[in-house]
Amino acid sequence: MGQSWDQFADLGIAFVLSVLIGLERELKQKSAGVRTYTVVGFASALWMLVSKYGFTDVLRDGTIMVDPSRVAAQIVAGVGFIGGGIIFVKRDSVVHGLTTAAGIFLTASIGAAAGGGLSELAIAGTVGYFVAVWFLPPLARWSRRFVKAEAPSLRVRFYEGQGLVQKIVETAKEAGFHVTDIATTRHEEGAEPGQHSIELRVFLDGKGDVQAVVDDVSDIPGILAVSTFRNDSE
Repeated sequence: MGQSWDQFADLGIAFVLSVLIGLERELKQKSAGVRTYTVVGFASALWMLVSKYGFTDVLRDGTIMVDPSRVAAQIVAGVGFIGGGIIFVKRDSVVHGLTTAAGIFLTASIGAAAGGGLSELAIAGTVGYFVAVWFLPPLARWSRRFVKAEAPSLRVRFYEGQGLVQKIVETAKEAGFHVTDIATTRHEEGAEPGQHSIELRVFLDGKGDVQAVVDDVSDIPGILAVSTFRNDSE
């Protein structure tokens, strides 16, 4: 009992749905890809099946009872550690890994739902994930056309002599912005004596994707920090 084809089907559903989400992240070259997502979702389903069916040989009515919902709560706590390890903050409070951590959290819940026999909910959760990552970003970009808000500008810091200014400007343009002006400030600091850092302020115009340009500039080798500011705050 507890090891029938129904349980193998629940595991299979969790595996397939987790692979689909993992593939989407893998194709976007994120820090956690198809292996991580698949293992998290598959393991969550397996734990749910163990909690539901793994103790039938020792259960006795009125004497020994189990509560499968306790395992679901522990899955949430365990996945929290994984998500916390993925999220990291670069200097000037640029946060990376939030979407990846949230995706792993959702994948664990999908696996738990499939393992608990709630295959329809698991499929609905997977559909909701793809709606969020595929359709909401274009919707957000489209809606920006109707919102009259001044584009924030970028403050970027890097060490002198790396030739990064042109790369930063090109990255901002690729994100849909026009660069109206740039300004630089030289700071007497560095990892080595005599090394200086440059603070570059890039003034933007247009309705591009602010988060995209921050993420892309942060990924340029040699960048120390990236932040945004409003022109009227300077």
